[in-house]
Parts: sequence; C-alpha cells; structure tokens
Amino acid sequence: MTEPVIIAALAISVAMGASIAAQPLRRWRRARQARMAIREFKVRREGLEAKFVELASRLGKPRGLIWKECDWQEPVTFARDLQSGLLTAFVGVEIHFEAVPGGDMEDVEAVSTIRDAAAVFHYQSSRWGTGGKALFNMNPADALTRLEGQFEPVLEGPPKGPMPGDRV
Repeated sequence: MTEPVIIAALAISVAMGASIAAQPLRRWRRARQARMAIREFKVRREGLEAKFVELASRLGKPRGLIWKECDWQEPVTFARDLQSGLLTAFVGVEIHFEAVPGGDMEDVEAVSTIRDAAAVFHYQSSRWGTGGKALFNMNPADALTRLEGQFEPVLEGPPKGPMPGDRV
C-alpha cells in the first residue's frame, strides 16, 4: 500500500473510533439533561399548569365550551420526541367545562361530564413551556402508548452503571 492510502485508512479508523467512543458520552449528557429538566418541571409545575389553563381556554376547543376548572393529577410521564429530541411531559388532568351562554352546547347534557386528558408540556431552550394542548380521553401513560412511534419514555432515575466522570 502507498503511504497516502495508509494515512487515509488510519484517519478513517480514528474517526470511527472517536465516533463510537462518543456515543456513551452523548447518552450520559442526554440523561443528565433529562434529570435536570425533570427536576425543573417539578419546581415550576404550578406555574406551568396555570399557563396551560390560560392558553388552552383561549384556543376555543372544544367548540362551544368554556374551561371552568382543571383538577391536576399526580402522574407525570416524561418522554422524548424521537424526531426532534425535545423532552415532553404528559400530565393527567380532569377538565370541567360549561357551555357558552346562548351557544349550541347550552342544552347538551354531556357538557357537565368531566373530561380526562393529558396536558402536554415541552422542554426547549432549557425552559419548560406549553401551547395549551390537551390530549382528551387519555391519561399520561395512554398518551405515551398511543404515540409510541413518536415518543420514547424517559426514566426519572439515574442511568444504570458508571458514567464518564463518575468516581468508582
């Protein structure tokens, strides 16, 4: 073999080795970011819930109904969007509605039925936010199951085994 071919083969081997070695570090950084984001969500949850209600009630969905009250549930399911990599939180909520006075829904008996939903929150640019999106008729675990090809679960605990930088 000629010297340039050997140098190119060596460079490719080194690049491949570096890429393989970097994967555990990327996983560790992602897990660390998720743990920090989950802690932040728990600290800011009350304010995020208030923002959700504010935005969701302005969307006009479901049509002809006014958002009256939200009863927030404890379970939160954290997931990562497989396409964008964004962390997402699905929070269980029971939503109470009332009909818009004089509207089409005023005489509908089902208006008073409490609706289960999963409220959606996203972690972007190191901050949690919401667009007020509710996934009706499902709890957080159901949301993750139904969106299986779009999201992967994120566990709250530390990753198993030593990570780069850990003292052993």
